Formats: sequence, C-alpha cells, structure tokens
Amino acid sequence: MTPRLTLATAGRVLTQIRHDPRTIGMLLVVPALLIGLLAWIFDDTPVFGQVGPAMLGLFPFIVMFLVTSITTLRERRSGTLERLLVMPLGKGDLIGGYAIAFGAIAILQALVAVAWAVWVCGLDVAGGVWLLVLVAAVNGLLGTMLGLLASAFAATEFQVVQFMPVIVAPQVLLGGIFLPREAMPDALQAISDWLPLSYSIDALTRVSAEADATGDVLGDVLVVAAFALGALVLAALTLRRRTR
Repeated sequence: MTPRLTLATAGRVLTQIRHDPRTIGMLLVVPALLIGLLAWIFDDTPVFGQVGPAMLGLFPFIVMFLVTSITTLRERRSGTLERLLVMPLGKGDLIGGYAIAFGAIAILQALVAVAWAVWVCGLDVAGGVWLLVLVAAVNGLLGTMLGLLASAFAATEFQVVQFMPVIVAPQVLLGGIFLPREAMPDALQAISDWLPLSYSIDALTRVSAEADATGDVLGDVLVVAAFALGALVLAALTLRRRTR
C-alpha cells in the first residue's frame, strides 16, 4: 500500500459522496430518524431505554453495509475499478481508500446518531457518551468492511440485498436484542459468540446501564475491530477488477 494513493482514493470517494445529497441523507440522517421514530413509538415506556443503545449499533451497521457494498459494486460494474487498477494503484490502496472514506463517514454518522439519541430523544447513558460514540462508530466501520467484502461476491445490486439475510439477519437475531444471549439455547449462544454484532450490542448495553464498564466495553470494541480488519483483508484479497 502507498499512503499517497490510498488517501487520493479516499478523497475521490468522499468527493463523489459530497455531490450526492441522497446518499448523504441516507448515511447521516436516516439512522437518526429511525432512532427518533423508535423513541416516539415507545414514548413514556422503558422500552426505548432498553433497546435504544442496541439500535445505535444496528442502524448504522445496516446502512453502512448497504451503501458501501452497492457503491463499490457500481464502480466495478461500470469499469471504474478496472481503469483505476491499470494505473499504479494496488488492491490494498483501493480498498484502503474506500475504508478510510466510509470510515470517516461512519464516525460522523455515529456522532449525529448518538447526539440525537441522547440530547433529543432522551436516551439515558450511565457510562460516558464518548464510549457510546466509539462503539457506534466501530459498528459502522464493521458494516463498511463487510459491505466491501460482500461487493466482491455480488454481480448486481439485487445480489447485494440478498446478502442481507446471510450476513445481517443472523447477527440481529442472535445478537441479544430480542433475548439475552445467556438465555438462548447453548448451540445458538455458541454461534452468537462468533458474530461481531453480538459484541457491539453487549458493549452498547453496558455503556447504557453501567457507569464503570469502560474496560469491558473496550474489550468488546477490540473484538469488533478485529472482525472488521479481517473483513477488510478478505475484501482486498477477493476484489475483482469488474463484473462480467
């Protein structure tokens, strides 16, 4: 990887997104609106306080997965990636640039979503708000890396959507949102231990409920970051120049 080429790729991607208001709205506004809708639905009940933290990880994860995978796929189908890779630009530079660009957006997305949830929707946080932002941002990064990986195996946008039941749905069902993971059957609990979203949800729940859980939260963040890094490496190894 060449830092100059990687940063140039990140700048190109961010410039493209800056000129696409719909994508900006999808990335920055939609997660906050969904969290606000959830808070409105469960107004005057304790439900939002229970599931709201998990949603701060879930919504950015899904949005970043979809936008990243579809954007990368379109560039490959249009031949843009093929033209770029003819230049002195390696796969690592290309994937690294996408990761930096969408990673920066994931951080901004986390800041907007957390600020909206805490100071507008009234989500109570026992731990530090910065920890909530950190976990939400890492979760957005995870969605970005998995989106890059999924785009390598998809030939159309419809196939990207088909990856949702395979990559996203099991993590949502087994992550502990609907039922604590300790209460699941042993087999399902063992599977959930290998799903990164489980650790994100655990971390967000701890931040919301415990004032002195910084060490445990950072441990969960490291696990999620390791999954994201693994997905990034696999994405670089499996990247194709174009879809035929």
